[in-house]
Amino acid sequence: MASEGSKPVRIGLLGRGTVGAAFAALLAERADAVEAATGRRPEIAGVLTRGEGSFEQILAGSDLLVELIGGTEPAREHVLAALRAGKPVVTANKQLLAQHGDELFAVAREAGVQLRFEAAVAAVIPIVRTIQESFGVTEISKVFGIVNGTTNFILSEMAATGAGYEEVLARAQELGYAEADPSDDVGGADAAAKMAILARLAFHTPVTLAEVAFEGIEGIQPDDLAYAKELGLSLKLLGVAERRDGGISVRVFPCFLYPGHPLAPIEGPFNAVMVEAPAISEVTMSGPGAGGLQTASAVLGDVVSILAGDAPVHETRVELPIVADVGSSFYLHLEVADRPGVLARVATVLGEHGISVKSFVQRGTGSEARLVMVIHECLESKFSAAVEELSGLDDLRSPPRSIRVIEEEY
Repeated sequence: MASEGSKPVRIGLLGRGTVGAAFAALLAERADAVEAATGRRPEIAGVLTRGEGSFEQILAGSDLLVELIGGTEPAREHVLAALRAGKPVVTANKQLLAQHGDELFAVAREAGVQLRFEAAVAAVIPIVRTIQESFGVTEISKVFGIVNGTTNFILSEMAATGAGYEEVLARAQELGYAEADPSDDVGGADAAAKMAILARLAFHTPVTLAEVAFEGIEGIQPDDLAYAKELGLSLKLLGVAERRDGGISVRVFPCFLYPGHPLAPIEGPFNAVMVEAPAISEVTMSGPGAGGLQTASAVLGDVVSILAGDAPVHETRVELPIVADVGSSFYLHLEVADRPGVLARVATVLGEHGISVKSFVQRGTGSEARLVMVIHECLESKFSAAVEELSGLDDLRSPPRSIRVIEEEY
């Protein structure tokens, strides 16, 4: 496209919500800069919303489509039609890619056109472009990080104020960091979709949303954060995609980090992603993880890359099995009866399952008695079996609560 000189590039915009409106405004503001960088001046050729525009007319009158309507349908149908028509597509639709990536990438390859999606993961952090281009021939061993700004804000506020989950969620909604229906964010599904995309790119293997195990933050209690502070830990919702035992593990879960970890200081509605590989050790990138303007900026970056003629390759080179049972350290919180022998009985159960304790705090008496400990790394299946047995003890006043712990401090 860049070889066609100053001929305008016509952009069909699908969706004009928060991100779509921000993109249209940003495109108009930065049109001169885009033309200077690529030799093509961008202009909006048509907009499709629920009550405006015809997709067929927009497709026919556009050189490139930007999909910002969200959801899987009709987004999937529109994106496939554009690719088959030989039109490059830029999308911020993480669920579309996580659920239908194989089909979309196959059609893009067959048609010889680009499908770009930097804005679908971590907003303005250029993690997709970095993995595809800067580390394109590097054997990546692990990609992980904080990829949901809503949950990071909630957990940061709970830790800072001591307030409960519901109270902080309401504040996040007031500030615009959380949707009216926040279930995808707080339940972990949003982060899981992003990790499916990153795993596919990092390991060149098909990964769908259904293969990503994920947990949310709804069950986190203020006293978990208070005890963690005593143990020198901070809480994050972490997405992890890594090579394990000849396959890969892709997961999303709340976890505690020690102060020396590069992700521990990331607070508020910010994202941060780390890439590890033998050839590069580790690289960390961080930035705002939410907001219409930030997402629109990432979309515009993809548009510029297409106009500049950059051509990433979405190849599936190998099919790697998903490894479900991996090793982890754990924080374990037990509300116990205040009577002799409780600690010994708990220790016996843990010992019988081959689980050792790294650190331990005992607090309260009577109905407030609690045992809080950090468990050394063990297979998740062994820990789950131990927790199940602990749940059956008469000494416990409520079900055990556990949260993973990342021990690396770098």
